[in-house]
Amino acid sequence: MKTIILAEKVLINGAWQHNQVLSIEKGVIVDIASLSRFEKDETATIDERIRGALIPGYVDTQVNGGGGVMFNHAPTLESINVMAEAHLKYGTTTLFPTLITDDIDTIESAAGAVSEAIAQAHPSVEGVHFEGPHLSVEKKGVHLPRYIRSLSDRELATYTRNDLGQVLVTVAPENVPCDIIRDLVNQGVIVALGHSNAPFETVQNALEAGASGFTHLYNAMSPLTSRAPGMVGAALLNDSVCGIIIDHHHIHPKAVELAYKVKGPNQLMLVTDAMAHVGSSDDTIAFFDTHITRSGNKLTTPDGTLAGSCLDMQGAVTNSINDIDISIEHASTMASITPARFTKIDDRINGIAVGKRANFLVINNESTLLEVWQNGSKRHCAN
Repeated sequence: MKTIILAEKVLINGAWQHNQVLSIEKGVIVDIASLSRFEKDETATIDERIRGALIPGYVDTQVNGGGGVMFNHAPTLESINVMAEAHLKYGTTTLFPTLITDDIDTIESAAGAVSEAIAQAHPSVEGVHFEGPHLSVEKKGVHLPRYIRSLSDRELATYTRNDLGQVLVTVAPENVPCDIIRDLVNQGVIVALGHSNAPFETVQNALEAGASGFTHLYNAMSPLTSRAPGMVGAALLNDSVCGIIIDHHHIHPKAVELAYKVKGPNQLMLVTDAMAHVGSSDDTIAFFDTHITRSGNKLTTPDGTLAGSCLDMQGAVTNSINDIDISIEHASTMASITPARFTKIDDRINGIAVGKRANFLVINNESTLLEVWQNGSKRHCAN
């Protein structure tokens, strides 16, 4: 059955098109036409008229939790469902459940849950992100040092499974040799660099071996200084994609502005690094052998360590516009097109285009989120 939608304004290939008619069949956009062309077909009727502007649904590559659930604590399909639903109402139509540093049994359980989601064609899940455990203790953040370790054959076998959708792994290059990075990439795994104290040269070697991105630019990585460019310097200099957390706590707005001016919207992608607090009214949630507390919109452990975020993707887009003066067109690219391309799912999820999944959002002139559409069905509306 075909659904036909008329929208006042649609963001297509980074430019606004007015009075566009989208034809959707089996969750995929099969045609986009101007209203004048559409009206020539006297047999077709419009099912819904949308007042507002359409932008692509958001793609978040770093979702640790949501809806009161942490993926590490309950690595199950049920948890994925709860997390996906929590983030969907904030515009995230595609996400990568993210498992942070943990033991091998938890890693394998998470892989099993994602495999179930992929097998069931879960509308939100396109793969999995293993953030650790092959990181630097010096830049561990809230990752538990007792689990940080080198990459074993058992973990390699998990990361290279062919039933997990697209696999993304964050590693510290001083803890993972270039030959292993090269092997992972050759087997289809996307390797990002992060939680690392590596010098510039080590980072460069990892990039040459096939690493193609950086997990949360600036945070938990060797800084840029006059005599040691570090991982930050390598990230800014190279043509690689950098995730960035724009939540008022992880990064100063001027540091974001610098990254945006250097990288541009096609190499800078918004991520949330979201914990279980997103979509939950609970302010204190268990985290391994401690807990994480929300104060305002900041998450910390009892010792004051910043512990992920309670940021959602709509908030990240809003902060990009309000804090950095990034246009809605570019903020949309950073929240959808760039992460889709980085994770190699752009053959099916890549903006509002013919042949792509009908995942889009309705916003008003103030960029406020009004509606969320996923696979051609309206899923959430603003209260």
